[in-house]
Amino acid sequence: MIETKIQVPFYGHVRQYHNIKAEIDANIHEVLESGQYVMGPMLQRFEKELAEFHGTKYAVGVGNGTDAIWLVLQALGIGKGDECITTTNTFFATAEAAWIAGAAVVFVDSDARTNCIDPAKIEAAITPKTKAILPVHLYGQCADMRAIRKIADKHNLKVIEDNAQAISAHGDGFKIGELSDAATTSFIIQKNLGTFGDGGAVVTNNAEIDRVVRKLRNHGSDKRSCHSPGYNSRLDDLHAGVLSAKLKHIVEWSDLRRKWAARYTSGLAAARNFTLPYEMPGYRHVYHLYVIETKNAAHRDPLLKFLNNEGIDAKCHYPIAIHQQEGYPWNCAARIVGSIANSERNAACCISLPMFPELTEEEVAYSIEKVMEWDRSAR
Repeated sequence: MIETKIQVPFYGHVRQYHNIKAEIDANIHEVLESGQYVMGPMLQRFEKELAEFHGTKYAVGVGNGTDAIWLVLQALGIGKGDECITTTNTFFATAEAAWIAGAAVVFVDSDARTNCIDPAKIEAAITPKTKAILPVHLYGQCADMRAIRKIADKHNLKVIEDNAQAISAHGDGFKIGELSDAATTSFIIQKNLGTFGDGGAVVTNNAEIDRVVRKLRNHGSDKRSCHSPGYNSRLDDLHAGVLSAKLKHIVEWSDLRRKWAARYTSGLAAARNFTLPYEMPGYRHVYHLYVIETKNAAHRDPLLKFLNNEGIDAKCHYPIAIHQQEGYPWNCAARIVGSIANSERNAACCISLPMFPELTEEEVAYSIEKVMEWDRSAR
């Protein structure tokens, strides 16, 4: 038993930087000395590395993860009058990107165990206006892409994976980006692969998506001084340099996340007042977040307050579902199909325990001890 109160942070950004400081600093120095800071050789190198990592033909660096989804929708011609299907228990940006593109968002329920979109609920939401499915690989686990791809093929729909949380994850015999038209990601510092600021990317095997996204991100230009309507959404070379250094370690870091997740799962197995994350058989969950759910929604905030008071920087992701946000429905371009009880339960009951590769045995043990202390008191 750990008797002394210790502080357990939620993020390990600074620890991670110090662990590979020489590699990151070398890349930053290379960019600074090159004099090419936007659309330069470091970005080209990182895009090549990212495509190779995913096993896709193309990777395009953009300004952030929201833009990544929005630009793919633009490239696919999805906008006003069209509908996109996704879930409501995720970060607002998934739906926001579709709204910015001019499309309506149709929400269906999540799977009770994985909290990712439930494929069994998708077909009931399809209308003649439906153009795309936007599955989110929530918390670091892939959605059931085989089932989603089958539905998409049956109804001639596009599939865009929101992979902001699951880089280096995979499903049972499939990779992220393999069963979709494109996969998007975010590189904001909180992500498993994060830069010192913001950034995003699109990975795809579709040459037209790659061509159009590259053009749109750069003011509609694919050659110097020649433009058509576009946007300014470029991943700069300094961020690309940081990400290039980190990408080499992402599998190792994901393995450490899985190690700490296994420790949590073993140490919390006897709990009675909350449930633990579920990993689908044959899948590689990379635990962007380790999320427990209180069985009683009224217990969530007391448990969170208890942990914070004990020095454990636990948080909630995402305690307010999109359809419960003040900004919903944006431009009235949204609807819900069927019950979304699982998504609402997930939002109301979720607590994210500290999870990052640089955690220590003492920090994880202390977190487990305190969570179980609360569980015993709640009985």
